[in-house]
Amino acid sequence: MTALAPEKSAVDRFADPLYSLAEASRFLGLPESTFRSWARGYDVHVKGRHVTGNPVITALGASGQRGASIPFVGLAEGYALAAMRRAGVPLQRIRPALEQLSTQMGIGNALASQRLYTDGAEVLYDYAQRHDDQQAAAVRDLVVVRNNQRVFAEVVQDYLKRITFGSDGYAVAIPLPGFEQADVVADVRRGFGQPTFARGGARLEDVLGLFDAGESVATVALEFGLTGLEVEDAIRNRDKKS
Repeated sequence: MTALAPEKSAVDRFADPLYSLAEASRFLGLPESTFRSWARGYDVHVKGRHVTGNPVITALGASGQRGASIPFVGLAEGYALAAMRRAGVPLQRIRPALEQLSTQMGIGNALASQRLYTDGAEVLYDYAQRHDDQQAAAVRDLVVVRNNQRVFAEVVQDYLKRITFGSDGYAVAIPLPGFEQADVVADVRRGFGQPTFARGGARLEDVLGLFDAGESVATVALEFGLTGLEVEDAIRNRDKKS
């Protein structure tokens, strides 16, 4: 968890739509269908049963809306959920517990809050103690007891501790997964929240655009103050998701 940082942003983290569903899912390395169900919920029939799930991250506009509909806070919430997904816990099994986080913690957008990191494990653990079902069992896969304290499992902690929080306790920057050499972040304080290189601040889109225009890796690296390995990593990551 990165220390509190002052925010100077031209955008509202909570109210300005910055990303489409496709962009947000690509930035987080998730299938678009997965991210869409998190943002819009779902209402389907499976083997004769009616199955529904409410949205668990912030999205703006109507469910059929195209274009940008995810604010920065929604991307940060998706990042936290991706950590839980990486721990191997199906979202549908912990959805009821997640829906109580904001209520139990007394705040909105709990998944993008610093309090998720400091208090969330305790809240989820208490939920599991009060319920004896599959949902509770799934929550126990997320939370462990260490030194008499309830903490998130290591894979979840590894994600959450890399978030930079603002002075209001909500995320202002998150690292984007999938890069091996480059450090690429979505930082609401620069580039209108679009992916940028942490070192130098170049927009990922601009770096890839110059390469696609026919310039060599060495030229692109020199132009943006990056190493050749960072540029190659960005290209490889983009091509892998195409």
